[in-house]
Amino acid sequence: MRYIIISDIHSNLEALQAVFEDIGKVSPSDKIVCLGDVVGYGPNPNECVEFIAERTNFTIMGNHDHALLGLTDLEYFNPPAAYAILWTQDVLTDQNRKILETYQISVRENHILFVHATPKDPLNWDYISTPADAIYHLKDMTEPISFIGHSHIPVYYALDRKNRLIEERKDAFTLQIRNGFRYIINVGSVGQPRDRNPSAAYAIYDLDKKRVEVRRVPYDIQTTQQKMRKVNLPVFLIERLSRGI
Repeated sequence: MRYIIISDIHSNLEALQAVFEDIGKVSPSDKIVCLGDVVGYGPNPNECVEFIAERTNFTIMGNHDHALLGLTDLEYFNPPAAYAILWTQDVLTDQNRKILETYQISVRENHILFVHATPKDPLNWDYISTPADAIYHLKDMTEPISFIGHSHIPVYYALDRKNRLIEERKDAFTLQIRNGFRYIINVGSVGQPRDRNPSAAYAIYDLDKKRVEVRRVPYDIQTTQQKMRKVNLPVFLIERLSRGI
């Protein structure tokens, strides 16, 4: 069995389609999981919400999804991000808004925690950006593995049997899961990577082989940027896509 894990699509249809082309054939035993932020920033919120709804087994609530529903204050966001949320509220259909309302805060299965931001207090929308952040969450985890998104940067943190922290931050990596370790694994972002690699990121976890692979997929960034210009989304959001920041 495999988990195919995507996160932070941010209304970027071209990136999402490229990722699913890379995934290829999905076995009936596989599960496709989205860790949230389907909307925000990009030009195709309706298409991305529908695409995800048709293909995933479950979707986690992200902070942009939460804000679009009026559940997180826009003061939490920088001005371009807040503007994009307001624009998305205007164009999202009622049917797709109802789909967002079904997103779950977290899911636990097969000794894995799936959550958007952090294992503890997920609705605070905190970031795991430093070793100290990672240790704070790892030491109290009840599941051995947590998959997250939110920062848009692929990275994993692990606590070994002696409670020593291991960190690896690469644009793509393969990780062998070891018994007795605890892991927080950030799968990166499909629609807006921020590790200076503009290619879409996603992960595959093979439960039988106990192996996680974070992959990168190039996509047609220029088409996404043209769509954003057409609907007058902020220039900052447009330009950052091609730089992966």
